[in-house]
Amino acid sequence: MFKQTKWMTMALILCLALVTAACGNNNNSGSSSNSGNTASNGGSSESGSDKKVTINFMHLWPEGVSAGQNKIVNQIIDDYQKEHPNVTVKQEVLDNEQYKNKLKVLSASNQLPDVGVTWAAGFLKPYVDGKLFTPVDDLLSGELNGKFVAGTTEAYAIDNKTYALPLEFNIAPIYYNKEIFKKYNLEVPTTYEQFKQVVKTLSEKGVAPIALGNKDRWTGSLWYMYLADRIAGQETVANAIKGTAKFTDPGLQQAAAEVQSLVDANAFVKGFNGLSNEEAKSEFLNGNAAMYLMGTWELPNFTTNEDVPQSFRDSVGFFKFPTVEGGKGNADSWVGGPGVGLFVSENSKVQEEAKAFVQYFVTKWGEQSVTGAGVIPATKIDTASIELPQLYIDLFNELNKASSITLFADVQLPANAAETHLNMIQSLFGKAVNPEKFASEQDAAITKGN
Repeated sequence: MFKQTKWMTMALILCLALVTAACGNNNNSGSSSNSGNTASNGGSSESGSDKKVTINFMHLWPEGVSAGQNKIVNQIIDDYQKEHPNVTVKQEVLDNEQYKNKLKVLSASNQLPDVGVTWAAGFLKPYVDGKLFTPVDDLLSGELNGKFVAGTTEAYAIDNKTYALPLEFNIAPIYYNKEIFKKYNLEVPTTYEQFKQVVKTLSEKGVAPIALGNKDRWTGSLWYMYLADRIAGQETVANAIKGTAKFTDPGLQQAAAEVQSLVDANAFVKGFNGLSNEEAKSEFLNGNAAMYLMGTWELPNFTTNEDVPQSFRDSVGFFKFPTVEGGKGNADSWVGGPGVGLFVSENSKVQEEAKAFVQYFVTKWGEQSVTGAGVIPATKIDTASIELPQLYIDLFNELNKASSITLFADVQLPANAAETHLNMIQSLFGKAVNPEKFASEQDAAITKGN
């Protein structure tokens, strides 16, 4: 678990770096699809730097659901292949959940792609323990030295070695449809009581208050973590995840009870526990749900994605998770942290070339992701001459004010404990367990320590 002060410093440095400068469907453009085995298969029929090389790259930005990111990925690959005519980059593109599942399958048979996407902390650890990811500290001491926002690479370090390079930094606001709020004379809530009144009004009017696809489970975890933060306080949440406090803490159990109160109030779109995040997001994008809690990786769909109607993009606002009366948390405490990063397989047959590609990709992603996709990069960017969408600027400003940023629970926790947490989240939302069982099962898994 990262200490509160570290996240405050990271957030402040990120925003100062940018603001001061200013004052997972295949689309394999320029590369061929690789839907089969993604094990390294770099050829070496020629010697020296001109040898023919194939780099297999598996990622989670399909064209249909991540249009901005997908376009940038293909542009970077096109440019890289033009600059390195001996290199072919083969893509395999999967959506978020498919990607996670395939990564597990490939790791079990030791057939990871040469380059792939990973998350930080607890998610990363089993792959490091299994000697599946190679250290990339040599890249950090080379051309990328000093290019990352301070603290972001630390989330990918285990035992003083760095095993992936971050691409993004995220916080999770509640996006809302301003037109729906206007239609029903709703004000943006700042307290939880006001929020529940908004939910009540929308439900009575026959409008789904919240788009939630909890089949993926981590989506529901966001709601629980914010309620836990606002009721029990950021330190208690952090300590429970770390194992120095318990999920049976009264405030954390109250948060679980509030989740079930929201379910009882018909706060979430119908069938939410069986919907994927992509299906739920469609409900928000289509104007069928009024609110959507999600990370800032979704900013492209609300700012730059031309496949989303401009009228809808103009109607999207955001607000911070409301405070709870009598709670220990504050409105400037966020759930978020470094987003996905790129790893290089320890067993890649083209490891040197794969690292060179990752270095190039990270650099170009930082330059293009702000304007091309509207995402917040993990690298320092000079935005002096960039015209940014207001929604993007406003979220930067909020990030600058963050009192703490707590890394997503399922990313922090060890693999088995994370799986227990996610299963308990789905059971909690489905009312298959009560708050006490929800808490005790997680405490047991964290005590077990794997």
